[in-house]
Amino acid sequence: MTRVVAVVPDLMFGSRVSGNLHADGHAVSLVTAAADAAPLLTEADVVLVDLCGPLGEDPAATYAALGLAGQGNGPRTLAVYSHVEAEVRTRALEAGFDSVVPRSRFMREGGELVRGLGGA
Repeated sequence: MTRVVAVVPDLMFGSRVSGNLHADGHAVSLVTAAADAAPLLTEADVVLVDLCGPLGEDPAATYAALGLAGQGNGPRTLAVYSHVEAEVRTRALEAGFDSVVPRSRFMREGGELVRGLGGA
């Protein structure tokens, strides 16, 4: 079981993410803002961030708001983006996210992606 903090502003998508990851055996804490994730990060293996919408406008600021920069032993990060916004993927990788995949791929392979990052 991988402990996931999911930062997903869209509650409908967040519900799908949470349900899929729970069904795959992961523990999920769902929040709508990066700043709200901070108190949960000490127990997280993976932080998932939905970069569709406002969080994708500046992936570097979103990553900074998580407070993970420079923490080599902190949780791994996984970001999802809309496949039509390739520049968001590029900026997210430059910001420091460990893995950045389209939402559609995450919905197909999310449990496996999380397991791979979390080491569980």
